[in-house]
Amino acid sequence: MTTFVALGDSITLGIGDPIRLAPAPGRRKGARSWRGWAALLAETLPDPALHIVAGNGACMADLEREQLPAALQLRPDVASVVIGVNDTLRPNFDPDRLAAAAAHVVGALRAAGADVLTMRLPDPGRMLGLPEVLARPLARRAHQVNDVMDEVAHRFGTLHFDAASDAQVHDPQMWAVDRLHPSERGHRHIARRFHAMLAEAGHPVGPPPGAEPMNEPPSKAEQFAWMATKGTAWVVRRSTDLVPSLLAMAIAEWRSGAAPLAEPAGAPDPTSEAPASMECEAA
Repeated sequence: MTTFVALGDSITLGIGDPIRLAPAPGRRKGARSWRGWAALLAETLPDPALHIVAGNGACMADLEREQLPAALQLRPDVASVVIGVNDTLRPNFDPDRLAAAAAHVVGALRAAGADVLTMRLPDPGRMLGLPEVLARPLARRAHQVNDVMDEVAHRFGTLHFDAASDAQVHDPQMWAVDRLHPSERGHRHIARRFHAMLAEAGHPVGPPPGAEPMNEPPSKAEQFAWMATKGTAWVVRRSTDLVPSLLAMAIAEWRSGAAPLAEPAGAPDPTSEAPASMECEAA
């Protein structure tokens, strides 16, 4: 049996990759659930036992405090640590504290004998299509998070997927309507990248997940319903907590005279349309 424990936030929970559930007593017709890259990858492992301990809205501190103890109790053969977007969006962002927590988490998993999967994340400001004055400080934080994960990956020998520089990641079809979560195609892409790394490292794996979506995407009516209900609520929440923080970050950067960051290769066009997912919440 291969025990795979997936730590992280809503990306690992599978938000953005909705699947229709089979009819069952007490379940409404057409009900959906989330699947995601971790479940897709687990299907390729020999005799898999998947445990997703990720939490919606989790930051690195939550992962260290709550998810790591649960993960270690499961004695994983493979573990994933995909985290960081929520840290960049928090007013108490502290790269030094994040680095210490990341080293503790990944070091403990490696010491327990697990092969650990980590990932460099694309810039959330670009994915959200924020104005440059707001996107720039968020990009700087994303670079700091990726620097932390690069160091941890090098130190502990993780299988490290560089999604920030992967040209396919910036294809709008890879993203859900909220631009923070992958679509089914995006989740499949992550699973395929990690599958290739496990295979190259000599880990026994079966055939990779397919690249093309297998489920029918949400209809225009479903997309509109999401935007009119949950999408509106998401925007309102982000307008009251994220935007003031971003403005404060932008003002602080302007006062410090920080140099602008280089434009990342393959950055998406903020005006391009991304396909919708169902009921996406904050990462």
